Amino acid sequence: MIKNLMRSATALCLALSPLTLPSTATAASTAPAAAQVLNLADAVDLVPVADESRTGYTRDKFKHWNTGLDPADGCNTRAEVLQAEAVESPAVAAGCKLSGGQWLSYYDSQKVNDPAKLDIDHMVPLAEAWDSGASAWDAKRREAYANDQDAATSLVAVTARSNRQKADQDPATWMPPHPDAQCRYIGEWTATKLRWGLAADQAEADALKVYAEACETTVVHYTPAA
Repeated sequence: MIKNLMRSATALCLALSPLTLPSTATAASTAPAAAQVLNLADAVDLVPVADESRTGYTRDKFKHWNTGLDPADGCNTRAEVLQAEAVESPAVAAGCKLSGGQWLSYYDSQKVNDPAKLDIDHMVPLAEAWDSGASAWDAKRREAYANDQDAATSLVAVTARSNRQKADQDPATWMPPHPDAQCRYIGEWTATKLRWGLAADQAEADALKVYAEACETTVVHYTPAA
């Protein structure tokens, strides 16, 4: 009898406490997205397939490079990525001028000792991102995409030559020239598409599936962007 009364009292208190559910819901909605780890084939299956359109695209709709992760250090996103990816750290002079150091451009397996000979490639190019979903974003989200240092796969330091050969192509028409780079590249391309909720057109989706079959041990890590 006493237990039944206690249950009734508890139920009444819950019914009369409207703040409980909203505060819980707010906490859930502001919680950071969970990191995802999938094999490549399963990750590729999660990329939605949709027609693409470049209508309205201009590169300046993606503000870059901005002041980077630490506005106080005087380095923009490009310089910060170069420092983060160096296999031998460069010297940093006033105005964030970099000199020396060494990098390995994984697209073509080239060692580079001059930061001026490197480009920072958007894993999924800005035009391709626009085509596959970013055209619907606001300017702030496009800037976040173009300067994304919160995922190691989003921006990559590579030789200017390989980056310019790639241009705005997807894996249906361009892949890194070094064979050992290709499974990694497909994994990072897929991770970036999933992180930002971008789609693939049919030719791209077909190419991803072909590479997924060949790269069966590749694992995709991504965290959905806020």
